[in-house]
Amino acid sequence: MIKNLLIVALLAVAVNTYAQQTAPMKKSAQVGAYGTFSTGFTSVSGHLSVITGVSGGIFLNKKFMIGAGGYTMANMIKINKTGIDRNWHIWYTGGVFEYVHHSDKKFHWTAGTLIGGGSLSERLVMEDEKDKDKVVDRYGFFVVEPFINAELNINQHIRLFAAGKYRQIMGAGSGGLSNGGMSAPGLYVGIKAGRF
Repeated sequence: MIKNLLIVALLAVAVNTYAQQTAPMKKSAQVGAYGTFSTGFTSVSGHLSVITGVSGGIFLNKKFMIGAGGYTMANMIKINKTGIDRNWHIWYTGGVFEYVHHSDKKFHWTAGTLIGGGSLSERLVMEDEKDKDKVVDRYGFFVVEPFINAELNINQHIRLFAAGKYRQIMGAGSGGLSNGGMSAPGLYVGIKAGRF
């Protein structure tokens, strides 16, 4: 009886050891992070505008980035409103979600979107330098900006990219610039740095 129990116990230990060796190992999630700086050209109410910005966040499993970003016009545009020249400026910020396809390949692509809000400011054009940026009015808006990037891995921590975007603005409620006038495609170049 003791001999049979010993054999059964040894068999149970052997089966358990074999099961542990052959069971698939769970792959742990890879977590990185990166930040970007970009600048590019777009149109605001038919006027050429330069927009610069930063974004960044957590990079999961070399595929998905979840973070935030912010963009602003590097120049102001002049539009006549009710016979008075005004300078107009926009900025926006929001959550950024990005999918990276084949992150480790030297050349690859990514796609994503920014969803958030921003502000359009209307400024008085003054002769006096002291008052040239006097804000007359502000209008809030909602923005959705999908994008697609072509990327080049320079090394383990640096990437260059070219991006095509489309900025869709809604709810601005301005008498000087329409939602459609502020919504436009854009071409951008930039750099990413981080742990990929």
